[in-house]
Amino acid sequence: MPTAMLQQHYDQYSAQDHLVWKVLFDRQTALLHKRACDAFWQGLRAAGLHRNALPDFAQVSQRLQHATGWQLIPVAGMLNDADFYGMLARRQFPATVWIRSMEQFDFIEEPDLFHGVFGHVPLLMDAAFADFLQFLGHVAMLHLHDAAALARLERLYGFAVQFGLVREGGETRLFGAGLLSSSGEIHHYLSEVAPRHPFELAAVLETPYSEAHLQDGYFELSGWEQLTESVADLAAVLADAPQPALVAR
Repeated sequence: MPTAMLQQHYDQYSAQDHLVWKVLFDRQTALLHKRACDAFWQGLRAAGLHRNALPDFAQVSQRLQHATGWQLIPVAGMLNDADFYGMLARRQFPATVWIRSMEQFDFIEEPDLFHGVFGHVPLLMDAAFADFLQFLGHVAMLHLHDAAALARLERLYGFAVQFGLVREGGETRLFGAGLLSSSGEIHHYLSEVAPRHPFELAAVLETPYSEAHLQDGYFELSGWEQLTESVADLAAVLADAPQPALVAR
């Protein structure tokens, strides 16, 4: 089990912590009006997330477990690949328990509670997305010692789970957690400085990915079925790829 796991001590959050959540919640829901995908709004309500108080991981996990069999797991910070993908394969999503301060309101270097819960949990309430993410975890666990394979998996995760777009009802909708939880990224996306590309797996796998800056481009699914197909196709690509050579000692 991941060594970074811990408990969420809900009673230790300050009034300012709850205020930060409330202000972020209000700002993001306003920005996402008519821009976020349907699954986000449905999941936000179904997960019991609201503006008035920080989410209690135990309560959120109970709702997730009932809906899709997932759990929200509190962690101290970033996990290594084995721990992170292993948790996804077990239908567990790691989320940090700390929330940004007022001084960090518009920029944080590592994902905080708002990103982990507001950004990721609503989509995990959707059965198809939840299955996709578990499958991605399973595929990654087969390639933990292959750096090239992990880089490809990171690009699929990044350009879909974190910054993905999807076509719904003839309109482009946001579903990636990095977009859903970041006003800066949404404004960058709306500026149209960064191009939007049709989601094609080969193009996604060839595009460098980083969360250290605003995205240089986004990929748009033509429909949700493309997401499920993408991880199955990537699994086939990785299975056919030459295995890394063993270095003699």
